Amino acid sequence: MAMSDTVRVRFAPSPTGSFHVGSARTALFNWAFARHHKGVFILRIEDTDSSRSTDEHIVQILDVLRWLGLDWDEGPPTPGYRQTERFDIYRAHGERLLLEGRAYRCRCTREILDALRAAAKARKEQFRYPGTCREAGVPASEPHALRLRMPLAGQTVVEDAILGTVTFDNDTLDDWILVRTDGTPTYNFCVVVDDVTMKITHVIRGNDHLNNTPKQIVCYAALGYATPLFAHIPMILAPDRSKMSKRHGATTIEEFRDQGILPEALVNYLARLGWSHGDDEIFSPKDIAEHFALAQVGKAGAVFDREKLLWVSYEWIRAAAPERLAGALTPFLGPALGPASAASAALFDPARLAAIAASLKERSRTLVEMAEQAVFYFRPPAAYDAQATAKFWGPEAPHRYAVLIKRHQAQEAFDPESLEGLYRGLASEMGLKLVDLAQLTRIAITGKTASPPVFQVAVLLGKAETIARLKAALAAVERAKPPVGAGR
Repeated sequence: MAMSDTVRVRFAPSPTGSFHVGSARTALFNWAFARHHKGVFILRIEDTDSSRSTDEHIVQILDVLRWLGLDWDEGPPTPGYRQTERFDIYRAHGERLLLEGRAYRCRCTREILDALRAAAKARKEQFRYPGTCREAGVPASEPHALRLRMPLAGQTVVEDAILGTVTFDNDTLDDWILVRTDGTPTYNFCVVVDDVTMKITHVIRGNDHLNNTPKQIVCYAALGYATPLFAHIPMILAPDRSKMSKRHGATTIEEFRDQGILPEALVNYLARLGWSHGDDEIFSPKDIAEHFALAQVGKAGAVFDREKLLWVSYEWIRAAAPERLAGALTPFLGPALGPASAASAALFDPARLAAIAASLKERSRTLVEMAEQAVFYFRPPAAYDAQATAKFWGPEAPHRYAVLIKRHQAQEAFDPESLEGLYRGLASEMGLKLVDLAQLTRIAITGKTASPPVFQVAVLLGKAETIARLKAALAAVERAKPPVGAGR
């Protein structure tokens, strides 16, 4: 196979629906291969299915690839990378095949083909076009499709970089349609013409396309073009090893984005579905490009493990700079706070958001989780955790809250270290443990007993808001009137 000195690969999605994780991994492997070899990554839009392809889905594809950070070197918005813009090219190649006798006109109608297909099914045979028009010399004046003359005997061999040698008997392949009766080219024909005219050197795609490959190899040869190197990557499977579907949960990139997975985390996880590099688990996009090799892609289907994705997501959130998290977190705060939220613009100050994100990133696997945990930073607790109040709101709680309010009011320095000193001194005075006062405060300001360090939270809330929440908790305790003996 004659190869270009420059690696050229393509990702060629159809704009007919949401962006599936399998498509994203195919794009990622092509991108990583191109970057590793300092080659060219091409984005091509296969939009010949006019009944399902939409401009909206094309925009969606571009947005998702940009969000994932998979930049392309050639492709939209430059003209010429949508198949609907290339019909003249396909027509010219079809006419050449016809003139050279490598293709022929077929007058068989859909009704004739359906009848032949039904007869084959009744015989319990796989339908294969019988070549009715192969030597019929159908004139151009009759309505006709254009079919490729496939070899009648022998074998077509696919040398695959992942699967190895795969052999197809030619007597199982029929003369397939290049151009339909209405003049539109078929998928397999467009793919071959696009790949050769775009000088694609390696075709990296899902192994669900393997059965198309022998047809395409014969078409390359008929056109006199070199065949690219094929690499068919394994499918992504659900935990039960079936094909991933909606019944298994999220399957599209948009869904995972909306769940608050960082793009680096999703790219990292998708890279590890079928590709390995030692025992390493955490890879940046740069790391993936540096180490990626087709030889390290397995043949078996890769099982999608959502818990593993969440672990990878947690690692990326934990390592992210607070400023980066602040920007990423902002879109998720509105849904978490709800339409009734009266949070002021000041509460969404970037510096404050960065500090909030820093306080929560060790506790969050997704940005949605982080936003939900961050609610207490923006408004007082609507209720207090019942288990927490049962444990800590004993008969002495009102007195302790009153003392805490008074000491906070008198406290001038309001930073974590100063507050810790205040609490330690106060606990010693009252013959208590630090946790007794700290948990009372945590319940008052967050509504629960689990949160980031309580003094850090108080500082982020500010002195006035902390005191206001302590007063609200005191009022709630007094309304509850816990029975004697319910606590210290």
